[in-house]
Amino acid sequence: MAANGRLACVGLGMLLGGHLSPRAEAEIRSADVVFAAVSDPLVELWVEDMHADVRSLQSCYAEGKSRHRTYDEMLALIMAELRAGRRVCGVFYGHPGVFARMPHRAVALARAEGFAAVMEPGISAEDCLYADLGIDPGEVGCAHFEASQFLLYRRRIDPSAYLVLWQVSLAGDRSHRRYASGRAHRALLVDRLSEDYPLDHAVTLYEAATLAIQRPRADVLALRDLPDAELRLQSTLVLPPVHALRPDAGMMSRIARLDEVDPAPAAG
Repeated sequence: MAANGRLACVGLGMLLGGHLSPRAEAEIRSADVVFAAVSDPLVELWVEDMHADVRSLQSCYAEGKSRHRTYDEMLALIMAELRAGRRVCGVFYGHPGVFARMPHRAVALARAEGFAAVMEPGISAEDCLYADLGIDPGEVGCAHFEASQFLLYRRRIDPSAYLVLWQVSLAGDRSHRRYASGRAHRALLVDRLSEDYPLDHAVTLYEAATLAIQRPRADVLALRDLPDAELRLQSTLVLPPVHALRPDAGMMSRIARLDEVDPAPAAG
């Protein structure tokens, strides 16, 4: 038998008042209690216009405090209300499931305990990146990695595709207590990238706009200059392809033989 209570984790999108979907808004307005983990106090005020009981999760953060502990505390607050039989809505900026582990944990735990739980997607920084930088990820391909994971593990890189590194200001941080790693950590990231990209390769530091009066950040610099660049938590590093796609002559020949056996329909 399903337990009483219901959880919805929804995304507000990136732009204040501009990206909220009707489904996400309906979840906020129909909830008994709303928990908010958003990017700006103005966003919290906007959410409060939609619901009388909005509880900020920002107080769970503290300098020097492990982010894992922070997320555990957020999860406990949400689950306590859910277990009390209430309709709970967790509100997150961007997409609630992109670089946001806690909403995934909350939905999974709620379902495991017999509660109804859903995640409503939102417009993420990735979506804004494609629009603002004019990138079609299907044109030559696009690989995405979290910057510290990219640095700490050996990943296969294809320099004929776009490479996007998220949370680059935290590159190399293993403590989960910092809100920025140091210049030396970023220099190590440049060393790793220089295995596949020249040091003068033009890269872009990107940040999506969150207010209508803002413009997105799209600062172009040489890869070698990354350690001294101004980085914020929301900064994303975009590396364009360093060379063109390389045809696979052998595979093309095999496909050509298949086409001879099973040709495409003639034009009507």
